[in-house]
Amino acid sequence: MSSPSTQMQTKLPRVPESILKRRKQIAQSKVRAAKAEVANKKKQIAKKKVIFKRAEKYVKEYRAKERDEVRLARLARKVGNFYVPAEPRLAFVIRIRGINGIHPRPRKVLQLFRLRQINNGVFVRLNKATLNMLKIAEPYVAWGVPNLKTVRELIYKRGYGKVNHQRIPLTDNAIIEKELGVKNIICIEDLIHEILTVGPNFKYASNFLWPFKLSSPLGGWRRKYNHFNDGGDYGFRDSKIDALVKQMI
Repeated sequence: MSSPSTQMQTKLPRVPESILKRRKQIAQSKVRAAKAEVANKKKQIAKKKVIFKRAEKYVKEYRAKERDEVRLARLARKVGNFYVPAEPRLAFVIRIRGINGIHPRPRKVLQLFRLRQINNGVFVRLNKATLNMLKIAEPYVAWGVPNLKTVRELIYKRGYGKVNHQRIPLTDNAIIEKELGVKNIICIEDLIHEILTVGPNFKYASNFLWPFKLSSPLGGWRRKYNHFNDGGDYGFRDSKIDALVKQMI
């Protein structure tokens, strides 16, 4: 006579081979996923260090440039001379008028600048070609030379990227790295630096940024049909573009 325990053991059904294989596969995939997660965390920590070092380097570079400007101005004043800073290379252009009664030439220029709506703004590299284009479209735009604070605030507060022809908010550095990583632009500080210094990859960085959608300035426009020098709004306003952008962000 067999004992009751041995009878129970013989009655237990065998686990099918397919289920055992599946359990083994699930266990292996869990182990792989855990290893991948650990590796990814290490990678993210290393990337954060790289981004921090880059941001630190850029801050030092900006401060050194400011000190050089002040030093050269003092040196020139000391010997009774004038210090003329370098020609600006970056401009911020804002469209201030609509499409009614617009001539085909300025209309085409505004399209090339990607300024298709009122209060849209873009960064533009200043050279002979773009200066000529700005002259053609001048009655329809306000433009000037932005400083570091303005560039940073625009990108942080109103910055959107162009990903697969879609307008995507810049909430993560991974978005920038995916689109511009091949150009060594992996974070938002890299993007700001490339735009501000008009670096070798400015074209790609500027094209990646969706045209900035700004609000109407506080208190409204003064007179859109008059030049800025005549108390109006359109045309070149040099560093005073910063005050205008601040009202429109």
